[in-house]
Amino acid sequence: MTRLLVVTALRSEHAALWGHVDGAILEHCGLGPARARDWLPRLRALNPQAVVVAGVAGGLDSSLRPGDVVVASEVRDDHGSVVVPAAAPLVAELRSTGLRVHSGPIVSCDRIVDGATARAKLAATGALAVDMESAAIVRAVGEDLGEVPVAVVRVIVDTPDRPLARLSTVSAGVLALRTLRKMGPTFGQWAELAGPRRIVLAAPRSFCAGVERAIDIVELALERYPHPVYVRRQIVHNAHVVESLQREGAVFVDELDEVPDGTTVIFSAHGVAPAVREEAARRRLNVIDATCPLVAKVHKAARRFAARGDTVLFIGHAGHDETEGTLGEAPGQTMLVQNAEEAEMIAVEDPERVAFLMQTTLAVDEAEETAGVLRRRFPSIASSSTDDICFATTNRQQAVRAIASEADLVIVLGSANSSNSLRLVEVAERCGTAAYLVDDVAEIRPEWLNGRMTVGITAGASAPPGLVDDVIGTLRGLGPVEIIERVVTNENVTFALPKDIAG
Repeated sequence: MTRLLVVTALRSEHAALWGHVDGAILEHCGLGPARARDWLPRLRALNPQAVVVAGVAGGLDSSLRPGDVVVASEVRDDHGSVVVPAAAPLVAELRSTGLRVHSGPIVSCDRIVDGATARAKLAATGALAVDMESAAIVRAVGEDLGEVPVAVVRVIVDTPDRPLARLSTVSAGVLALRTLRKMGPTFGQWAELAGPRRIVLAAPRSFCAGVERAIDIVELALERYPHPVYVRRQIVHNAHVVESLQREGAVFVDELDEVPDGTTVIFSAHGVAPAVREEAARRRLNVIDATCPLVAKVHKAARRFAARGDTVLFIGHAGHDETEGTLGEAPGQTMLVQNAEEAEMIAVEDPERVAFLMQTTLAVDEAEETAGVLRRRFPSIASSSTDDICFATTNRQQAVRAIASEADLVIVLGSANSSNSLRLVEVAERCGTAAYLVDDVAEIRPEWLNGRMTVGITAGASAPPGLVDDVIGTLRGLGPVEIIERVVTNENVTFALPKDIAG
């Protein structure tokens, strides 16, 4: 069992956790940075293998309320800041208990910070909460104990609009201590993750050429056109990309009826049906098309097959933006086929005049199984002269196969609505390896990592590469890591920007 030390400032915090963190050493260091520093020789004497600093704190962010939990991504004080990457798996575990959990910076001050003005000044730095001891203890762990995992977990007692000098502070304090007690068992689960690991990176991973092009288009439009600039649907299927572009000023909408006449609208990388283009033209919208060139190629093929009288069978997933756009190219002649079972049942008007196309982000083996059924049932069926599934999707799936055989676990970075990211999970699972899709490191559950010493990591074509770096940082925070990259191919493809935005 990992030798876990849990440090609190107050005796009441210590009492709340007593008996609720199995096998842990519980210590209280006293209130304030001076007492915390006086206690530090005790830290060195105990020589723990993992450390949790826990207790109550004051909220800075306006979204916080008493009883919320803040897990520090970094701690700050007058001496600087210290990143706390190892704590990320605690976020997912605490959320699974039903608590409202936030992750972000915590600032330590040498006195209790009260009053809206003082709190607002700290909040402007991006910090979520304020305490008095965390920074001193975390810094000492790094300086004196080396590669020992450390986490800082605080429960909010008061906020700028619910200051300390209120009768409700008593009830908020009771709520905070109850929340602290509830969190106790998760500390031990987190501590068991401490230890060395081997990381196997799949390559290529993360952004593909079409995604980079789409993001560039939005950023250039935000520079060149009057705000607001609208984007129909998510420009790419990734929550972090969308949130980043929203901060820059992009406004995401589901349909064109949310876009005012005469403004600028960008079509997403997944493409749109002709009816959408016609509506935009009718309303005199300034349209910038970010459709991936490989998706546009499939649309062109759909129009070509339909024009010669074929029934077009589109192998794809119902409801996906790319599927909707392709089906809309020839709605009277295009039919969706989602899998081999549907391929066995599909009926067409003329079996001699049939063609099939594929969604660009499918799993290669499953798509080929479905296509194989169609070829058997319709021997004269036509298809594209080149693969519809894009090279980036294929490359990332091959890279996952390359790492799955040597990994105990594969973590795929990507959003739940990202088809290509979901397919990476499925590919790893078909190789017999446990795999999980997460939006970011804060969704990684401790039980996934427990006992798994070789971790494979990849990212879908719409996921920012920094998300992979965050996972590596967390694993490095939990113990020494060896990093190996398995490269199946090098991607050097780029796509030109549309003429109306290229400048």
